[in-house]
Amino acid sequence: MVDAWREPYHVVIELENRDCKMVKKLASLGFSHLKVVDVRSSSSGCVRHLMDVGEDQAPKVPRELAAKGHVEGKSSVWLESGGCQVCNTILAHDAFLVSGKSIEGNMLTYSFMVPTFEAYRGIISDLEKAGYNLNVRKVGKFEQQIGVLTENQERIFWLALKSGFFDYPRQVGMTELAAKLGISAATLSEIVRRGTRRLLEHYFKKEL
Repeated sequence: MVDAWREPYHVVIELENRDCKMVKKLASLGFSHLKVVDVRSSSSGCVRHLMDVGEDQAPKVPRELAAKGHVEGKSSVWLESGGCQVCNTILAHDAFLVSGKSIEGNMLTYSFMVPTFEAYRGIISDLEKAGYNLNVRKVGKFEQQIGVLTENQERIFWLALKSGFFDYPRQVGMTELAAKLGISAATLSEIVRRGTRRLLEHYFKKEL
């Protein structure tokens, strides 16, 4: 529910992850020079990985691993799995995994949204107990700003912005974001429409 996201945080962590299921799966099939370009959660409960496998290896990726409806460049492909311990720990705390990517070797950064500070602390605690040595790169809390939008509209716009809803191409779709917030896509669409109107009216107020 939206109420559960009353005090959301945007978190970025860095850690060494040698347990990525998708990397292990492809390596077992003989793939080499693998790089995790992006990791995202989905409303289906699976975890999607954008893997750079090289132009020569991309056509050899088994079709059963490919994520439905996702096509990328010549060397990168979207693949789907049940997720590793890191991804599943993040998702287990009602967090929203925005993205993940390789830095160097097995070092990855994960960007995610959490509904509360307690959820953030729970994720960090569980990962540390599992033996991961992590570095918290960023913890940003939602705070209401200029008062043009209602608090609910502003919070949802903040979540949408941080989650990549307004990126091109979008990092997250209307349906996925709505599902995570516990509301219908139609309700989220109406909130965004009304909020956008308020922002435009404020921006063009001298002309109205």
